[in-house]
Amino acid sequence: MSLNIQQLEKALQVRYVKLHFGLRITEDTRLPMNKVSAIRGGIGEMLLRANCIRDRQCGSCDFESECIVRRTLYSRFDEKPDFVTSGDSVGYVLECEDYGEDFYEGDLLEFHLILFGKTIVYFSQFLQAVYQLGMAGIGKARAKYVMASVRNTTGKDMLRGSEILMERYEVKTLWDYVTYRQRSFVGRALPDRICFRTPTTLKYRGKIQQMFSLEAILPALCRRIHMLDCFEGLECEMLKWEGIYPKVRTESSEQIAVYRYSSTQDQKMPLRGIRGGMQLEKIPEDLILLLLAGEVTHIGKNTSFGFGRYRLF
Repeated sequence: MSLNIQQLEKALQVRYVKLHFGLRITEDTRLPMNKVSAIRGGIGEMLLRANCIRDRQCGSCDFESECIVRRTLYSRFDEKPDFVTSGDSVGYVLECEDYGEDFYEGDLLEFHLILFGKTIVYFSQFLQAVYQLGMAGIGKARAKYVMASVRNTTGKDMLRGSEILMERYEVKTLWDYVTYRQRSFVGRALPDRICFRTPTTLKYRGKIQQMFSLEAILPALCRRIHMLDCFEGLECEMLKWEGIYPKVRTESSEQIAVYRYSSTQDQKMPLRGIRGGMQLEKIPEDLILLLLAGEVTHIGKNTSFGFGRYRLF
């Protein structure tokens, strides 16, 4: 094996909560194809409305270090890795794979919110923001909704009428997830495919990649895990794959551009990445464990917008 399993287990003690939201649309409307950006922006706006006491003058705010918006949407490290830029949002990921645009009264829109480490304690602020966003509306059309369901990390319903069942708020670790997924392979063939379900932005040797390769994927995954370790305050060395790379049988990739509206620049901004996948010859079991962690964390740039989501098959 080319990974120390004890070191891997230690690095994967990052805590997380994955919440599944079901939103019932209350009127006929249109939503953008990229809903993550609209949901993310809407949640941020609701957090600002509920918590900002300095009229959004962040640069001159004397409560900046205590700001809930800063603590939820932007990452605060006790000790920040050199490769992390100040604007990186490490503590959460949004996932939505519904790309439809026409919604009618009664339709269901579903998305996931994953909270990591210290961000987990702000669950109620996120929940309240999602609730209030239903009254304010998502996107340019201000699409209204009510919360139909909230499910926890293991899929249990947390919503009883308008009451949230906090006793069902389950916190897991990345290692919990990896071992759970590992057990699902017992008696079955081990996975040999990596399918990227959302656009992924990978940089290797200073260049943005136009196709998938393990040489780009694995360092990006190790950096992502180390970033979350530092965010959690875990003292771990950054993981590094030092074994032989499995041979690539097939690779497919397409260029994708997703547009988000930037309120600070008052214009649409493109987020670019590639989507597709790879089929590999036999993947070593220790490498499978490492790759499984990335199913939760995502990899590459713009993970808070849902970029870098993949799954092993």
